[in-house]
Amino acid sequence: MRIALAGDTMLGRGVGERIPHTPPSGLFDDGVVAVAREADLFLLNLECAVSDRGRRWPDPDKRFFFRAPPLATDVLRHLGVDCVTVANNHALDYGAEALRDTFGHLDAAGIAWVGAGVDQAAARAPVVLARGGVSVGIVGVTDHPAAFGAGPNRPGVAYADLRHGPPPGWLLGGIAGLDTDVVVVSPHWGPNMVAEPLAHVRRAAAEFRSAGATLVAGHSAHVFHGVQDGVLYDLGDFIDDYATHPLLRNDLGLLWLATVDEHGPVRVEAVPLALDHCHTRLADPGEAAWITRRLRAACAVFGTEVTERAGRLVVDCVRSRPV
Repeated sequence: MRIALAGDTMLGRGVGERIPHTPPSGLFDDGVVAVAREADLFLLNLECAVSDRGRRWPDPDKRFFFRAPPLATDVLRHLGVDCVTVANNHALDYGAEALRDTFGHLDAAGIAWVGAGVDQAAARAPVVLARGGVSVGIVGVTDHPAAFGAGPNRPGVAYADLRHGPPPGWLLGGIAGLDTDVVVVSPHWGPNMVAEPLAHVRRAAAEFRSAGATLVAGHSAHVFHGVQDGVLYDLGDFIDDYATHPLLRNDLGLLWLATVDEHGPVRVEAVPLALDHCHTRLADPGEAAWITRRLRAACAVFGTEVTERAGRLVVDCVRSRPV
């Protein structure tokens, strides 16, 4: 089983303004699409609502509101996306009405989603997909903001406080209870623009793996982090209109391909990307060299070796080493 993974995919604001006026191929180079389609399954973090309705979340301290037009699902289909996680801090930017619309538009496009729902039970429920006789269970969760958390009778996201103690029992039990060949946990965790995962993120990752996660694929920082057997701490960004941090370079990213079998993760490949304004392409040689240096340094913290093969960065997983 080969799983493509992409991080924060923001199809609102400037990207959303382009969508009605350009074909889906105008946002991603053909080379990026070709890499994504090598996989048996493609999962990404959808960092926006998909709707033309709703009102902004009434929080005077909230600075950014992301909402993509309904045509955004054509972009996801063009990429070959099978499932998105909507457990993040932008799912409810335009309220419950836009969140419900998001579910409807994804449904109509044949794209599964996880990490949010019409109530707490639905938000916390995993998604199970099958590809080539292999079953994949996917869990989506976010550690911020608590106000977006779904309630017994309130739409919202699967929220879990991961900062002040171990992950809650409902989350670990849900991971352990998945009777699938592969289990992927996709958490939106930690603050923006940090160079490496914080201590509580590392603790939660270990708990998820111990509970039975084959693969943990995180996001939120907007920059990619290191890999430790079975854990991709942050996937980085995939497309957006964001300002660029001069040191962390959130305009340079990775598209990830994880190979897993019945025993766990086997190999992780990472393809260097360049995020231009509202457009993503394969990185040029100079950009790829910077990405390579950064990923090697980020992985070295965990004792993880990164090799280069045919222009791709490769981590061969050592299954006997604990997370």
